Amino acid sequence: MPGHFLDLDTRFRLLRTLEKDPEITQRALADQLGISLGKTHYCLRALVDKGWLKIHNFRRSRHKQRYLYKLTPSGIAEKTRITHRFLKRKVAEHQALTDEIERLRHELQQNTT
Repeated sequence: MPGHFLDLDTRFRLLRTLEKDPEITQRALADQLGISLGKTHYCLRALVDKGWLKIHNFRRSRHKQRYLYKLTPSGIAEKTRITHRFLKRKVAEHQALTDEIERLRHELQQNTT
């Protein structure tokens, strides 16, 4: 089923990047996400199949292979939902890291006194 093709981080970065730069090339998108060009193409097609993305060809472009990637309203809703989950997870990771730093500081203080 399309949509389960990516981990949450990659899906978040993909939707976020397409929203910020709808004229990005597939090659640049692949480079930015650190995935293969083939996987990038597959992911874009899956986003289209899910109804989260529309792809338009630049008709007047000298480069006939140039596309415009437009998030649909359901794609924007999915990005918002994922952003919420992503932020919640990052806040929890930050809190866990802060707690670990405090434990280490306390441990260092006990070992140096």
